[in-house]
Amino acid sequence: MTEPDIAFLSIAELGAKLRSRAVSPVELATVFLDRLEKHGPGLGALVTLTRERALAEAREAEKELRAGKVRGPLHGIPYGLKDLVATKGIPTTWGAEPYRNQVFDFDATAATKLREAGAVLVAKLSMVELAGGLGYNNADASFTGPGRTPWNRDFWSGGSSSGPGSAVAAGLVPFAIGSETSGSILTPSAFCGVSGLRPTYGLVSRHGAMPLAFTLDKLGPMARSAADCALVLAAIAGKDPKDPQTAGRSFTPEAPRTRYRVGVLKGSFEKAQPEVAAAFQESLKVLGTFCDVVPDVELPDLPYGPVVGTLVGAEGAAIFRELIESGKTRLLRAANDKWGGFAASMTLAVDYLDALRAKARIVRDVGALAAKFDALVAPTRASLAYPIGLDFDKAYPGVSGGPAVIAAGTIAGLPALSVPNGFAPNGLPTGLAFLGGGFRDGRLLALGARYQSATDFHRKRPPSY
Repeated sequence: MTEPDIAFLSIAELGAKLRSRAVSPVELATVFLDRLEKHGPGLGALVTLTRERALAEAREAEKELRAGKVRGPLHGIPYGLKDLVATKGIPTTWGAEPYRNQVFDFDATAATKLREAGAVLVAKLSMVELAGGLGYNNADASFTGPGRTPWNRDFWSGGSSSGPGSAVAAGLVPFAIGSETSGSILTPSAFCGVSGLRPTYGLVSRHGAMPLAFTLDKLGPMARSAADCALVLAAIAGKDPKDPQTAGRSFTPEAPRTRYRVGVLKGSFEKAQPEVAAAFQESLKVLGTFCDVVPDVELPDLPYGPVVGTLVGAEGAAIFRELIESGKTRLLRAANDKWGGFAASMTLAVDYLDALRAKARIVRDVGALAAKFDALVAPTRASLAYPIGLDFDKAYPGVSGGPAVIAAGTIAGLPALSVPNGFAPNGLPTGLAFLGGGFRDGRLLALGARYQSATDFHRKRPPSY
């Protein structure tokens, strides 16, 4: 097989080749290390190539596999980490100039679990500085420059998990770990045409990951398919005493059901870009072959946007208080980030408490609605990827919808999955989002896998990679 053919195989396919000795872990790691070195900088996807650690882990995996010891489906599989996940002795920059030389003396729990599963860390991947918590409004918001979708490098890969999105899409890593506070896994998954899961709040430990909003942050997998995401989630989920918010639940992939019940979120696509709306309506036809599709399901009328904004602003300002008060935000890349922390620091205590009270109601009411369905569906984003060089709020005037899945679901702590569901004439991918009930991550992933068994968007490769 050629290098590109290997690079775009699924985790299961790569695992079969490793176990049959058609390729060795060292050979596989070298393929992805070389691809990262060649393509990563041009996509704005790469911060640190972890060649020394990767080859050491690959040699260990090779030794174990030859001895007949198989740790699981990720054994010998290369992967990348969003650069807010701590790695011992390797820079963890948070995408921000003030932290460019930051090095921790420990691995985050997610990195530890993946090492124990035999996965091979090949790169720390780019991200929007400080995960976008200070209010960026432009793709050029990292010291590595703007992330670019490999489908059309004039367009953004999405934030804040920009590097994981473009690296998976371009076949630079089989999977990556991203993080989401409000859309940071789902958005780059849609803009890059990959599959990404925002897990239920508390399913995956956040110990060792840069916090942005304690009440909202989540780590999750980004990969070529929903089935791949399920394999990764099984390795990283579970109770962690170092993160008291973990719920003590493990994760086991769920078999597909014969029939599902899905609800179409009203207002989620009617004002979307025509290409996005058309792809979504085609997706509904596919879903209709194995789902009972209920139209016009309305979310409770609650202040999702203001609640997210208040929680992220206040909690982010508290987390980055020292940076803000030191004046070092002037070193940040995005114009809004240079002053956004000061504005967030002015959030009134009463407003924050009101947001927490509203959050409790959203958890209750949106959770109750989601529990009535196997999934609620909508376009992941109402628009295609934003053009690089243009402020987001100027890119697509009049477009709305889609992100209700992001705001409502993230506040409620519910899982959401984005899978690719089409392409616009300019080559940019579109995304289909599934929002599920709490700890029904397995059902969402099985539903996503069922959809992907009937479509081939997840198997498409961007040109030139």
